[in-house]
Amino acid sequence: MSGHPEEPTPEQVAADLTQVVGRLVRKLRSASPMNGLSPSQRSVLARLDRGGPTTTAELARAEFVRPQSMRMTVSALESMELIERAPDPDDGRQSVLSLTDQGRHTLTEGRAAKRGWLSEAVAEELDPAELRQLADAVALLERLVQK
Repeated sequence: MSGHPEEPTPEQVAADLTQVVGRLVRKLRSASPMNGLSPSQRSVLARLDRGGPTTTAELARAEFVRPQSMRMTVSALESMELIERAPDPDDGRQSVLSLTDQGRHTLTEGRAAKRGWLSEAVAEELDPAELRQLADAVALLERLVQK
């Protein structure tokens, strides 16, 4: 944080927030046992967890990548047995991808590790008043992302 002495402008707050959120995301990623996965692989696992089974083409559109790139990501996840392919019940020419139990377990472990690190950091670094401020800031951030 830059610690501006005067009233901060929206531009200054946005720049500081962007920087700090980026560092927080990197810290959370390093706290997770999913470190061996690329960001796109982690994103596909999370998308399959949230949205359920889908096709490679739908994943590519959702992730804003070329189908060829998504096929590479999917292939790597299949080889790690984190996702599996089954015939599409509505269109036998396509396959539907879904998480395996191992893929779900990997996601659950990764999320628990991230929450654990962050919970520990919050408990160690913040006093009760700061904890309340952070909770209030989280509510404000939630409001911003709802736009």
